[in-house]
Amino acid sequence: MEEVAAKAEEGTVETTLEDHATTTVNGSKSPEIVSAVSSRPAAAATKKKPVIISSNLIKPTASSSLRVSGSTPVTIRRNSTGGVTVGASKVLPKQLSTTTTASRADLVRRSLPDLRRSSASTLSAKTVSSRSSTKSTGFSLSKPESSSRPAMSVSVSSKRAPSSSLDSSGSRTSSGRAHSTLTSGRTVSRVSSPSAGTSPSVSSGIRTKTLSTPLDRSSNFSGRKKTATPDSRDSRLIILPKVEVKAGDDMRLDLRGHRIRSLTSGGLHLSPNLEFVYLRDNLLSALEGIEIFNRVKVLDLSFNDFKGPGFEPLENCKMLQQLYLAGNQITSLASLPQLPNLEFLSVAQNKLKSLAMASQPRLQVLAASKNKITTLKDFPYLPVLEHLRVEENPLLKISHLEAASILLVGPTLKKFNDRDLSREEVAIAKRYPPQTALCLREGWEFCKSDLAGESTFRFLVERWKDTLPSGYLVKEAYVDRPSEEAPCQCHFGLVQESPTATDHELALKFQWFAADRSLSNFVPILDATKEVYWPKRGDIGKILKTECTPVMGETEYPSIFAISSPVQRGKGIPKVVNLELHGELVEGNIIKGQAVVAWCGGTPGKCITSWLRRKWNGSPVVIDGAEDVEYRLSLDDVGSSMVFMYTPVTEGGARGEPQYKYTEFVKAAPPSVSNVRVTGDAVEGCILKGIGDYFGGKEGPSKFEWLRKNKETGELLLISAGTSEYTLTQEDVGTHVTFVYIPANFEGLEGEPVSTLSTVVKPAPPKVTDAKIVGDLRENSKVTVTGTVTGGTEGSSKVQWFKSSCSILEGGNSLEELSTSKVAKSFRIPLGAVGYYIVAKYTPMTSDGECGEPVYVLSERAVETLPPSLNFLSITGDNIEGGILTASYGYIGGHEGKSKYEWHYHKAENDLPGTLIPEASGLLQYTTTKEAIGKFISFQCIPVRDDGIVGEARTCMCQERVRPGNPRAVSLHVVGTTVEGTTLSAEREYWGGEEGASVFRWFRTNSDGTPCEIRSATTSSYLLSVDDIGFFISVSYEPVRNDWARGPTVISELAGPIVAGPPNCQSLEFLGSMIEGQRLSFVASYTGGIKGNCYLQWVRVKSNGVKEILGSDEFLDLSLDDVGESIELIYTPVREDGIEGSPRSIKSDGIAPANPMGLELLVPDCCEKQEVVPRKTYFGGHEGVGEYIWYRTKVKLHGSALTEISYAGEEVVACCRTLKYTPSLEDVGAYLVLYWIPTRVDGRSGKPVVSITNSPVAPADPEVSNVRVKKLFSDAYSGEGEYFGGHEGASLFSWYRDNNGTVDLIDGANSKTYEVTESDYNCRILFGYTPVRSDSAVGELKMSEPTEIILPEVPKVEMLAFTGKAVQGDVLTAVQVIPKTEIQQLVWSKYKKDIRYEWFRSLESGDKISYEALSSDISCSYKVQFEDIGRCLKCECVVHDVFGRSSELAYAETDPIAPGFPRIEKLEIEGQGFHTNLYAVRGNYFGGKEGKSKIQWLRSMVGSPDLISIPGETGRMYEANVDDVGYRLVVVYTPIREDGVEGHPVSASTEPIAVEPDLYKEVKQKLETGVVKFEVLCDKDPYPKKIVGEGNLERRMLEMNRKRIKVVKPGSKTSFATTEARGSYVPPFHVETFRNDQRRLRIVVDSDNEVDMVVHSRHLRDVIVLVIRGFAQRFNSTSLNSLLKIDT
Repeated sequence: MEEVAAKAEEGTVETTLEDHATTTVNGSKSPEIVSAVSSRPAAAATKKKPVIISSNLIKPTASSSLRVSGSTPVTIRRNSTGGVTVGASKVLPKQLSTTTTASRADLVRRSLPDLRRSSASTLSAKTVSSRSSTKSTGFSLSKPESSSRPAMSVSVSSKRAPSSSLDSSGSRTSSGRAHSTLTSGRTVSRVSSPSAGTSPSVSSGIRTKTLSTPLDRSSNFSGRKKTATPDSRDSRLIILPKVEVKAGDDMRLDLRGHRIRSLTSGGLHLSPNLEFVYLRDNLLSALEGIEIFNRVKVLDLSFNDFKGPGFEPLENCKMLQQLYLAGNQITSLASLPQLPNLEFLSVAQNKLKSLAMASQPRLQVLAASKNKITTLKDFPYLPVLEHLRVEENPLLKISHLEAASILLVGPTLKKFNDRDLSREEVAIAKRYPPQTALCLREGWEFCKSDLAGESTFRFLVERWKDTLPSGYLVKEAYVDRPSEEAPCQCHFGLVQESPTATDHELALKFQWFAADRSLSNFVPILDATKEVYWPKRGDIGKILKTECTPVMGETEYPSIFAISSPVQRGKGIPKVVNLELHGELVEGNIIKGQAVVAWCGGTPGKCITSWLRRKWNGSPVVIDGAEDVEYRLSLDDVGSSMVFMYTPVTEGGARGEPQYKYTEFVKAAPPSVSNVRVTGDAVEGCILKGIGDYFGGKEGPSKFEWLRKNKETGELLLISAGTSEYTLTQEDVGTHVTFVYIPANFEGLEGEPVSTLSTVVKPAPPKVTDAKIVGDLRENSKVTVTGTVTGGTEGSSKVQWFKSSCSILEGGNSLEELSTSKVAKSFRIPLGAVGYYIVAKYTPMTSDGECGEPVYVLSERAVETLPPSLNFLSITGDNIEGGILTASYGYIGGHEGKSKYEWHYHKAENDLPGTLIPEASGLLQYTTTKEAIGKFISFQCIPVRDDGIVGEARTCMCQERVRPGNPRAVSLHVVGTTVEGTTLSAEREYWGGEEGASVFRWFRTNSDGTPCEIRSATTSSYLLSVDDIGFFISVSYEPVRNDWARGPTVISELAGPIVAGPPNCQSLEFLGSMIEGQRLSFVASYTGGIKGNCYLQWVRVKSNGVKEILGSDEFLDLSLDDVGESIELIYTPVREDGIEGSPRSIKSDGIAPANPMGLELLVPDCCEKQEVVPRKTYFGGHEGVGEYIWYRTKVKLHGSALTEISYAGEEVVACCRTLKYTPSLEDVGAYLVLYWIPTRVDGRSGKPVVSITNSPVAPADPEVSNVRVKKLFSDAYSGEGEYFGGHEGASLFSWYRDNNGTVDLIDGANSKTYEVTESDYNCRILFGYTPVRSDSAVGELKMSEPTEIILPEVPKVEMLAFTGKAVQGDVLTAVQVIPKTEIQQLVWSKYKKDIRYEWFRSLESGDKISYEALSSDISCSYKVQFEDIGRCLKCECVVHDVFGRSSELAYAETDPIAPGFPRIEKLEIEGQGFHTNLYAVRGNYFGGKEGKSKIQWLRSMVGSPDLISIPGETGRMYEANVDDVGYRLVVVYTPIREDGVEGHPVSASTEPIAVEPDLYKEVKQKLETGVVKFEVLCDKDPYPKKIVGEGNLERRMLEMNRKRIKVVKPGSKTSFATTEARGSYVPPFHVETFRNDQRRLRIVVDSDNEVDMVVHSRHLRDVIVLVIRGFAQRFNSTSLNSLLKIDT
């Protein structure tokens, strides 16, 4: 890059250095000498003799000569504005040619300090020599016409010094200005324009000669770009791109100021080989003919008459690098084509309104000052632009224009308006959303950063809304912050705002793009067509863009998009994005875990996997050895949930957070078995065992079967089941045994059976195995010997029993026989075996007589004596009443003593212990009694030994109940008084069980003794009647048991004779039904001689007890008055002799009502709306609520059709269910039928009664009532009224408008509905109704009441939604969703007055959310504050219209506010810029509650990007020291939220730290002297590396000059001064200070020579350190002399 000291907005960057300074007297224009304009015009205004110094280029490419002619007038050209300045000509002084070489050198030397001050770093001059032009290694200043004139050559060495300019005239009246550049080792004449080569210039069409110097190939200038520093901000330099300047005369054309009007005119020598073309200051207005310059690199068209457009011909200039269009009348650059090599463009001083042009991929400098640019719309894509100048444009009114330019250009921009970018503007630019640049190019109005996110989104939504599917609205469109190799998701929310008639669902297609930060060229990313994209390493620093294409059915709509922030470099800590498990969760299957890992910049390494098992309601347990991604499920996993744990690990060992994935519960596999086999010897008598390998969950009740093939049929027969073991028998010999294994799991599910065969079963000799004695080894107990005989079928095996006193069996010795050898295997232990062991000799024998070896079996223990007990107990005898039962028992257990006997009754066999029969206790016999009949009899015996030991009681119960004995009468006689009317009773004594229905017969015997049986006298008692008077009475008795067994009949003695009794009524009963309407009579039974005229009386007894005499007739007719009351009959018996007996009465229950019935029903003629009251007569108790049904029929019914009207068809309609009925409109012209079901008060119904009118129902006069107006909608009303009077015909309707009391008919409004017009607003309306009957009878007009004042609909808010995020610092904007109805659209557009908002914040306490108002926030937008974190925000919205009404309250609530991403705003360092001051860091923290943020202080060398950390300085305060002199202090502040979230570090820096003023003067004075001495204190210890102590210090002299330094120990009276350390300032020489001791310092000469010393104060230490570093500044990284402004 080349530095040119010129203002780009003036477009006066010159391109040639003329080698011929010829002028003409007649005013011809002379060539320009130098092609740059000074940026500091007053720098050399006082110089009388201007010195022409070559301008430095970082990479020189050519050399040229400069000739200066004495006292030659120079014609001054017009300035940048096109005019001519005052003082049109100036004469260069003649003395320039006569000045000596030394004077010229002095002049140059005197100008050097000014050059240093204008530079960013110190220029160190090596040599300044004056040589003749013939000996100079630089450019020649000679001229052929005057070779004797001395030439000036200036050679100044510099280390990468930027150029500096000196203006000899102090004004910009001439474009020929002298500039100087100091080059290394020689004088070089340079040009500041891109064309600095030595080429002939064309002036007035005459080619002049020139001397050229070939390119110095040994030049070692670096081509690297110089970093701009703050010290160079005032230099006003523009860095131009490099241009190859190897231009010969055939490559260069200079026609400046020739008043050329067209490039196609004759006389111009245009050639395709031209590379440098200068056509400024002409009259060109079109570019026709420019196409020939297809190799041009520099094209200067400044100050012509171009107006544009018309730049298309430049498309042929593919090699063009610099284009100058300043000073024209250009209004648009839209036609400027894309020039692939263009690096510099100047369009200053034109009439541009915007910078819209084609993209320029290599443009580095754009100068567009002094135009009329007002907008950033259509700003071009300039991916490598470094300098942008737009001064003196209306565009500058835009706030933070520099930040907007940074956003539009990108990170390549370094200077804006000729100054380095402001840190504040860079920081502001970073706050804008990624899509800002695109929106600016589309015409979005630049606003504040905190509102930009919402504003740009609204801008894009407004552009997209017409391209979206009908009814859809974009609610969100953004991309997550991208990071290397981490998932980045795009978010597009399309909401259906209104339903549409379509069956297609909306689908979204995605495509990801990437571009550099200038957003100039988005390239689609292959295969990135999903909602999530993983940025690659190559995407770091790039911007991502996602295009979302809505698709509905087969229709694709235009895409919408979202822009991301730059892709960040991953932190190297991987994280798991997604875990998936594959495989069926069934025992035995393999499941596989698959992880999707975001490596975040790390290299994938060997990750850690493990499997865990989690039982139901338990914790996961690690499975040993399961450390692979695949795992085979086992039985232990059944019923458990598997847990797959995955920990990502990079190749460098960085571990991410482990992630877990749970499965469902593992199921068991279906039960199955394999490897089924039979173990054991296949020999008769041996045991075979079937085994197999089970699989399929926990094994449950598996089934086992043993089968044997039938030798005759060949079928398999089941020989054993339920066990896996089988003992071979004789039947198995010679056959195979089949084992079948049917697996079953724990739940009972069976699998497929598997079988296997054994080998052929072999026979075995008879042999007894497993022989043992079973049974109770006690006296008199039965024992049995058992054993398994193998070797054929067992026959008559023999068993012999012995007793032995030894517990060990020793063959057949010492055995005492108890029995002979028998086939029986059972044996009862005799009393003599007590105390001995029982031995059984078992001799096996087969059925064929083969005998085996005998086996002796010994009992486990000796025979024990039994306790007293009974071995049997029985009862004998007849179980009948009076029978004798005898008990018998068998006693064992020693000698019996006095055993106890008891007899018991039992109602049932389980009635234990029963009832004791005390009289039979102690007896073995019992005579049954009557009490025992039907009961069980038991006998209980308690054995007692003679020694008093009591045994266990034993009970024996009879098998049947005790039967009763044969029935018989023991005695019989008649008891009672023998008087008529009394009762005689038969008294008897019965025996023979329970008496049943015994038979009695009564007999009447006269005086002669003839008996006569009395009929119907068959009970045990008899009432004497009148017929018995004078007779004797007897009774016969036949006993009958309850089971109908009969005994002999017995007759009693006679009783009598019977005498007559007093008159008496023995019984009195009613005859007849106790029902209303019935006749009631009575039946009386008289006794007491012959009956006379008896008295009777009927009495009604009311419910309150009051009696009413009804009569004394033989009968009584019951009436309605008797219903519910009781009837009492009083009967007085009277004998024929007049003697009266005692009266007798009976009382009935309540008299029941008769069945209900209707006796009469009549319906009169009817008229509409007149109530009909029918006439009816009821009978049957008190009448209740009957059922009435009115029917309507068009024809008059008769006969059965009338009586069965309830079964009629559709022609008969039920109208009403009440007694009275008012006919309605439907009844007009029809007959009315009343269907009556008479009902009693108790709800009982009678037969229905039906009656019909004689004539049809007549209609009423037409009339209308309740006329009213009903509001249908906000703009529609309906008139309503209740018509009456027959069938309505064509009634008349009308509407009226009431305007403040004036009622006017509304023309054309003649229907029931009325739509409101705008004329009705603020008025009332009325509805008129004139009734007309169907037969044209007209009624009276009725009008409704006036309505309320008609107003349009109240504005409605369908929904209130938020735009923005519920995050601290974001702006929430409440957006109203307006109903899409036509009326609401009208109301909002015409009658809406204002919208009022109110914001609320939720309170912290309480379970129910409550809100407090934020009184200061009444706009639709609200910026989320720190105080809102963790709370919910609510916005309430009310719309007011011009009528003073307000809409319903609409509100929206957010989720709890999340803290913002931590960041530091307005970070700065407070403190003055001296090395003894205290500095503090200040900044505004944002992002929730601040946690333990990190602070680090560093030093930065001026002009260097390197930062040097200051150990231990991590606080907010920092005290500067002498080590900071010349450096900038930099603080890096990393904000950290209280929850540990770390924000982006932010830095701030100071200006270079200067020396404290007083100290500065002292140091400068000492450095200027060149020799300095200081008195210091050093350690007595000769070893300098030992720590200095306060008690062992000695005085030393520190001496130094510009070349070396030494430490001298002063002499004394006895010794000379000695030098302890000395050296030069060549590295590694340096000086160290100590922060913990401000009086100490250390001088390090080399690795073996260093001195620690102490001074009296910090001030002295700082002086020593600065002086040493001042002398050693040639070897320091900072120039201390520049800081101190000391000339060397």
